[in-house]
Parts: sequence; C-alpha cells; structure tokens
Amino acid sequence: MTADPLIVYIPGLKPKPEEAAHRKQLLRCLRAGIEKIDARVATEISVGDAFHLVSWTYDFYGEHRDINLDIDDIERVLRKNGPSEKDVATVTSLKRRLTRWLFRTADFLPFLIPHFATEELEIHLRDFNKYLRNNKGVAEDARQKVKQVLDDANAAERPVLVLGHSMGSVIAYESLWQLSRVQKSDIKVDFLTSGSPLGQGIVQRHLMGAHAESAERYPGNIRQWTNIAAVGEFTAIDMQLKSDFSGMIEQGLLADITDLESYNYYHMHGSLNVHAEYGYLINEVTAQVICDWWRSCTGE
Repeated sequence: MTADPLIVYIPGLKPKPEEAAHRKQLLRCLRAGIEKIDARVATEISVGDAFHLVSWTYDFYGEHRDINLDIDDIERVLRKNGPSEKDVATVTSLKRRLTRWLFRTADFLPFLIPHFATEELEIHLRDFNKYLRNNKGVAEDARQKVKQVLDDANAAERPVLVLGHSMGSVIAYESLWQLSRVQKSDIKVDFLTSGSPLGQGIVQRHLMGAHAESAERYPGNIRQWTNIAAVGEFTAIDMQLKSDFSGMIEQGLLADITDLESYNYYHMHGSLNVHAEYGYLINEVTAQVICDWWRSCTGE
C-alpha cells in the first residue's frame, strides 16, 4: 500500500502570519479550489498532515503578519467562482503589458531598474539580496526546514509534491539541488511552482549550481515540473520556465516542464493582486494540477 501523499508548501517573501493561522487559511483556499473538481480529494487533502507548511519567514524577518489583515479578503475570494471581466481587463490592459515589458527589459539591463523601480520591486530586491548574503544563516535555515521535511517524507516513502510560491520556489529549487548534489539523497519529488521569479536572469545567475557543468548544474530529483504564472504577473515576468531550464530535459533529468497560465482574482484591500498566494491556491489551474497529482498517487 502506498504511503499517504504529502504536499509541502513553501511561501514567498514578506512576513507571514503565525504558522497555525497561516496554514488554516492557505488550506481553506486550496480546498475551495479543489472542491470544484473533486470533493473527495479536497477532503483527503484537508485532513491529517497531508498539507505541510514550511514556515520560514519569521526567522528571516523576526515578525509575523497579523492574519486579521487578510481575513476579509480571503472570505471574499472564497465567495467568488472566478475572475470578473474587470479583473481580466486589468491584467491584459496596455498599461499592464507595458509595465511588464519594462520589467523584463530591466532584467536584461539591470542598470535600468533604478529609473522605474516600484516600492514593491525595491522590497523584493532588498529581501532577495538578504537571502543571497545568508546573513546569520537565514537562507540556509530556510532551506534546512525544507530539507528536513523532505528527508522525513522520504524515510516514510511518501509521494511528495513540493509547491513553492514566489521566492518559496527559489528556496525549494535550491533545497532540492542541495539534496541531490550535496547530500546525495535518493528522494524523488514532483515540483509545482507558482508566481515564480525563477525566470528572472538575476535569480538564475545566483542559483546554487548555476556555474556547475552539465547535469550537476540542476537538481537531479524532480520527476515532473509544472509551473503556473498568472496573467499580469510582475514577479513571474518570464512566465515560461521550460525555455530557461531546458538543460534539465536535455540532460535527461526530467521528461518535460509544463508551463500553465492562470487568471487570478484575489483582491487585497480592494485592489487586484494576481501574485497573492491565496489567489494562486484557490485558482482552478492550481487545483486541477494538484487534484491530478493526488489521484495519480492514490490510484483513484
């Protein structure tokens, strides 16, 4: 009998709520999305320890976000069935597309960033640089939290889906690289990234293994990689990761990388925020990927 599947979720940058409260709301959104596809799977994912949150941001920032700041917005998105016409118009507007083009240009020409950097981008770059410097071991502590969960799951022979949102996808990727290339672990996982900055050149240049040769450059323990990017994203400005990590396919490390798009509809304090983790988790694209993976693990 196959051991119970495990979803390991790694959130992105910025302070997050206290672990128990954060996990509860993340799971509510994920369950709501999956219930529209398969109520049985939604129930199974919601019980026990099937959904594990790697809560790393408190050690990084030294503070928690007040969950009450998000509750009203979460309740609103739970009552929705999808994006409104206005949501779609917002993310496909000429202004939005132009801003995305500027961000992508700056990724290739970094000296342009100071000329049009938003407060959000400046915070992202500040915190990314803090992660790179690994001050007081904060970056390695985050990776260690991920690796410990995966080591435990491997020992229990549980099928694992590693789900990394935003910067959490970078932490997940590097944790998997360390497990396969440094620790020589025999674990194999499926990988789901959402709102990922792994397509950004500045991120790719600093990834663990970036300067290694051939297969050693990449993690060797990913069976299937699915990437989801919301239309209108400013963090996942390169929505297609297959082209960036095609070397993994060429080296025979995995069969394919699947890139998918979603229209997210989470509003934060009245404004559409397509990058928010709650919006990705409730989206039907994410729900379908996770539901299919769960069924494949349980044989149902």
